[in-house]
Amino acid sequence: MRPPRTGSLESLRERNRLRVIDALRRRGTVSRADIARQTGLSRSTVSSLVSELQASGLVIEREIAGGPQGTQGGRPPVMLALDRSAGALVGIDFGHRRLRVAVADLSYTVLAESHLELEVDNHAAAGLDTAADLVNTVLGDAGVEHGRVLAAGMGLPGPIDRGSGLVNSQAILPAWVGLDATAEMQERLGMPVHLDNDANVGALGESVFGAGADVGVMAYVRLSDGIGAGLVFGGRIFRGAGGTAGEIGHVLVDPQGPICRCGNRGCLETFAAGPALCDLLRRSHGPLTVPRLLELAAEGDTGCRRVIADAGAVVGRALADLCNYLNPGRIVVGGELSAAGELLLEPLRDAVARFAIPAAADHMEVVAGVLGDRAEVLGALALAGHESNDPLTVPPTHTSHQRRRRS
Repeated sequence: MRPPRTGSLESLRERNRLRVIDALRRRGTVSRADIARQTGLSRSTVSSLVSELQASGLVIEREIAGGPQGTQGGRPPVMLALDRSAGALVGIDFGHRRLRVAVADLSYTVLAESHLELEVDNHAAAGLDTAADLVNTVLGDAGVEHGRVLAAGMGLPGPIDRGSGLVNSQAILPAWVGLDATAEMQERLGMPVHLDNDANVGALGESVFGAGADVGVMAYVRLSDGIGAGLVFGGRIFRGAGGTAGEIGHVLVDPQGPICRCGNRGCLETFAAGPALCDLLRRSHGPLTVPRLLELAAEGDTGCRRVIADAGAVVGRALADLCNYLNPGRIVVGGELSAAGELLLEPLRDAVARFAIPAAADHMEVVAGVLGDRAEVLGALALAGHESNDPLTVPPTHTSHQRRRRS
């Protein structure tokens, strides 16, 4: 048998090198053993490639204070990360009423972050302009030049058509329909931009950094002004054929129920989204906001506690079907209403246990997200890292910058 040509060996080694880099970019900080498990490469190959990347200045070793012990109870494993000089990522999270922006290095260490109140739904161009200005401000706070940014990830609170990249719901984001938000933001920022909906970026955030970090099949349900789910399989977002996978807020609860903003009757959102719960309490409590609803529930208000518990039961019934279809190992509950804690989660779990088949429910857990209102912006950073086309094959010139934070 003829030995492989040198060029073929070099090509294989370069592909393996990119697999190691990809593992570092996906997890941020990871051990050599974890890289071997994720890539399927031998430990000796990983060690050799990591040594080359360290020599080039692209990868550094990082000690994690209080980190996990080794498998034999000895010293914790040495963790690896991409050096800050390798580049930076930007995350942009549009909510219906606020905007959050963050910049991070390639190990996903946040260097600067800021947020502000912003009415998004009816002011697309103004929202994009404000976001671009805030990105520039945060990059300045972090001491990161535009040329160091590999890509930006952006989340929008509405369904995104994967073929066209356009928002495809007049009812949810009326001013954004027909607008190529990706191209518009790329023009403003001068960098690649990757777009997804808020539930998907929230799911990616909790999968990479939060409550789903150790789960192969995870569902993230976002309970806020609307209701959506993000599905993560093997660390990757599952979007479906057209990008609408996870639109659980519009599953049918009652065919004679209230008219939903999507045009149908009795969608889950009309029974369990934040505004729907506030409307239920209007007669007894007057006008309420979701934060005030949660505050009153924490203080023991019976009516507020009742509508939150009822919402948990209704959402749990819908999630039971999701469990039967997809058999996730964990459901992570996030969004504004998740702050209600066990008041929401206990009836939700009970409904899942009652309506899902035992084979699905017995091997699945429901937990609260741990990232709070930062899940989406952190997920946008992960989206930028995961989708970036820059292979990092040539180590960039090292520059130094001072780490600063913006509150």
